[in-house]
Amino acid sequence: MSSEPQLWPVGMVLEGSSEALCPPPSLELRPSCNKSQPSPPLGSSSQPHDGVFPEDKEPVKYGELIVLGHNGSLANGDKGRRRSRLALYKRPKANGVKPDVIHNVSTPLVSKALSNKSQHSISYTLSRSHSVIVEYTHDTNTDMFQIGRSTESMIDFVVTDTAGGSSGQGAGSAGEGGGGGQSAQSTISRYACRIMCERSAPYTARIYAAGFDSSKNIFLGERAAKWRTSDGLMDGLTTNGVLVMHPAGEFVSEPAPGVWREISVCGNVFALRETRSAQQRGKLVENESNTLQDGSLIDLCGATLLWRTPAGLRHTPTLKQLESLRQELNAARPQCPVGFNTLAFPSLAQREIVDKKQPWVYVNCGHVHGYHNWGYRKEKCAAGPGGTAPASTGERECPMCRRVGPYVPLWLGCEGGLYLDAGPPTQAFCPCGHVCSEKTVVGWSQIPLPHGTHAFHAACPFCGTWLTGEQGHIKLIFQGPVD
Repeated sequence: MSSEPQLWPVGMVLEGSSEALCPPPSLELRPSCNKSQPSPPLGSSSQPHDGVFPEDKEPVKYGELIVLGHNGSLANGDKGRRRSRLALYKRPKANGVKPDVIHNVSTPLVSKALSNKSQHSISYTLSRSHSVIVEYTHDTNTDMFQIGRSTESMIDFVVTDTAGGSSGQGAGSAGEGGGGGQSAQSTISRYACRIMCERSAPYTARIYAAGFDSSKNIFLGERAAKWRTSDGLMDGLTTNGVLVMHPAGEFVSEPAPGVWREISVCGNVFALRETRSAQQRGKLVENESNTLQDGSLIDLCGATLLWRTPAGLRHTPTLKQLESLRQELNAARPQCPVGFNTLAFPSLAQREIVDKKQPWVYVNCGHVHGYHNWGYRKEKCAAGPGGTAPASTGERECPMCRRVGPYVPLWLGCEGGLYLDAGPPTQAFCPCGHVCSEKTVVGWSQIPLPHGTHAFHAACPFCGTWLTGEQGHIKLIFQGPVD
């Protein structure tokens, strides 16, 4: 077998053919699995555990996973494995696995064949009478990290659905993304995907669809999209799929979106299906890989994760640097051009509650003001009690330039890992009002993020609100003190 062990080649032998129905009873995969071939660069990692590393040795960080739509933490706080950001480190002992032996068995005997819970395996049900089981063996050269909705112990990073979309202005709680609780109708798989990281430099990491359950099994039922490869192996797709988009260039120097692809259970790359859960797979993309790189996006159909490498994170601001930027903004003493009161960005820890000194912006022009409850266009928005309307509804007329549009509070982007540089926070996403550097807003406004079964929209990475306007962002116009 000439394929690289992590990427099984995909053939055109389909279910129902004589070759698919009459395979050999078992096939040894060990010789090919032990092949050593150079791997393209990639990165990934896992959750560190207490007492794992010697005190005198710096642990190796593979990288970090950041869930989009959470501005620094989950709404209910980060707790254990359920959090908005997770640093992944080299494990004290390798727990990776690699394909070992493939068995062809009768479907009624699958449960008996999978009774050994110490053995990782993937089972493919081809028909009511025929199944294929691929056994995996321990790989001392890799670490495995699993991501999914399940809170079981084998999941390293518990991810739940992220709120966001076309509704919401990004103010208050809407601006902080989804909560930390699980959704009753979640579309994220309990065992969504797994990442395999090489334990030696350059610490290449690869992503695969589906994760092993508590019985160390991945089960693809009769209705799942699956097929036999040209060399007798198997591959398949999960129900809602795992989509990956690698940046077209360097994420921090030349941010440009790549093309969304689907990753298979065995790590092959495919064009997207017609709809998210269609049974017909897309076309194999042979010149692309499942190797993660700085800025790779992973979509789990309900939450999107950003992969940052240690090298990429060195270009992003730390919380301490973000706090310094906030203090610099406030030290300039920006004033409301109408009320002449001094404005101030609230502390990074203060969320959901709008401060009385907080700056507000007219997102269609960028003029920054203090809060006021006048300027509504009555022909476009019915007034509320007392002749006023809620701040999150209707449109306002800017008193400086008379442009009409949403009027929202400004929030500093608190998740440094989403920044593309540590430049001054001079721009805001529209219409939510999250503030960050110019390079960051320009980069994210170009990236279409998956939504639903086949839609894509650019969105604010801090809250998930769909971007509006010609560019999706606006340059902020502050007025300095008059004295």
